Parts: sequence; C-alpha cells; structure tokens
Amino acid sequence: MCENDIGKSIYNLAVELFPICRSITGNGVRETLKIIRHEVSDLNISEVASGTRCFDWTIPPEWNIKEAYLINPDGEKIVDFSKNNLHVMGYSEPVNKTIPLEELQEHLYSLPDMPDAIPYVTSYYERRWGFCITHQLRENLQKGNYKIYIDSTLEPGQLTYGEIVIPGKSKKEIFLSTYICHPSLANNEISGPVVTTYLAKWLLGLRQREYTYRIVLVPETIGSIAYLSEKYEHLKNNVVAGFCITSIGDDNAYSYVESKYGDTVSDRIARHVLNHIAPNYKSYPFVQGGGG
Repeated sequence: MCENDIGKSIYNLAVELFPICRSITGNGVRETLKIIRHEVSDLNISEVASGTRCFDWTIPPEWNIKEAYLINPDGEKIVDFSKNNLHVMGYSEPVNKTIPLEELQEHLYSLPDMPDAIPYVTSYYERRWGFCITHQLRENLQKGNYKIYIDSTLEPGQLTYGEIVIPGKSKKEIFLSTYICHPSLANNEISGPVVTTYLAKWLLGLRQREYTYRIVLVPETIGSIAYLSEKYEHLKNNVVAGFCITSIGDDNAYSYVESKYGDTVSDRIARHVLNHIAPNYKSYPFVQGGGG
C-alpha cells in the first residue's frame, strides 16, 4: 500500500470513529474497539467490572446515553445531543423536568474566551448533570422555563480496553498506549487511536522484530490505572521503553512530554527521532497531575 493510500485509510478510519459518543465506560468504547479490530484482528478486548479496586481507585458505574435536549420557553429545541454529542456533560445522570433559566444556568458550561466553541466537560465521579453550549447561545437565552431531558443510565457494568501484543525476538517490550474515551474530538482523541492502529498494522507486517511490542487502547487515567493494576509486575520486569500517543492530528509543531527523569531510553529515542524528522519540535517537562 502506497503512502497516499495509507493516508486515506487513516483518514477514513478517523471519519468512522469521530461521531461515536465515547466515555471512560460504555457502548461507545466497545463500538470503537470493534471497529479497530476490523483493521487489526490481533486486538484483544477485555473488560473490568464496575466496583473493582485498582490500586486506590475504583472502576465507576458504566454510563450510556441515548438522547438529550434542551427546549426553550418558546418550545424550540436549542440544544440536541443527536446533533453534537459534546452538548451533554459526560456522565450526566438522567433528568426529565422543567426549570427556570436561573436554575438552568447552574448546569450550563461555556467558554467566554471562545464564544463559538462547545466545551468538553465531564463528571465521572460525582453525580450531576449539565449541558455544554456556545457562550454566544448562552448570552442570548431568554428568561422563562426550560424543558430538560437527558436519557442516560449509570449502572453496574464494565470498563473496556483493547490490547495487542506483537512478539519479537526478545521478550523485552516496547509499550505503546493511546486513549479511547473522548467523544467527537478529532485531535485530542481520534488522532491517537487511528495512527496507533496503523502503526500496529505496520509492526505486524515486519518480517522480524527485535523487541516485543505491547499496544494498549484504554480510557484515560482510570483505564491506564486498571491496566497497570493487572499487569504491573509483568510491565515492571519487561518494558524497556514506553510512549503515549495522543493529540497528534493538528498542523502544529511535533512535541513530546519528557519522562519524570528526563533521560530514560524513551526520552533518548524521542529526541533522536524528532531531531531528524522535526528539528523544530517542542518538548515539555514532566508534570505530575491527574485527569479522567
């Protein structure tokens, strides 16, 4: 397959995955992984039950959503989940009621500095609900009562992740991970899984490999913690370098985040490659923090 054909295939996969409503659990993650398994049949899909302790974290209830909308006092549907899945705060609990604008404002999220953008907001570990809208729309909301409807479920279920292990001559491993938990966000989410999928296809096509490659597609933070809690000893004893592939779809400069120590094998490999293909790359120091 020529370079142009590969580029088209990656783009087509991104187009197929983009509309799916994903979160850290739920049917959207399963659908995403099943589509990727059509591309890489070696992908194994595993699940971890809600309530499972993973180090000092716990797998939350599974969240799924069918429909959601917001109707203004004139009876006009001004927000519709079916048109943009970013409109509903991730993990919103079910709601079916009518409330005044003053109360609704407490459940709205917008970006004053980006008035035409719909923010992405989640509440994985606290029961609440909300809508994400453009700030322009928010400033033009009329006084009166609004019909609120969110048809979602929060029930015992599973956290789902995918794994591909590609054997090499050595049992020592190169570890690659990417995230599959965000809804329709092309660069922040889709770019990682689609490129990683085709990287896996390329590795599988090699006649021989020096190292074994372990590739995981997980929900951000809680999925990584769940995976590490299962595989910690094996990874500790076998992984020689690891990379997280995310936010690689825009036209800005290449960048990488240094490891905690800044001079691991992974750091040296990243700098060596980037110095050759993108000498104007940006590097960022390790920052200890949390996420989804």
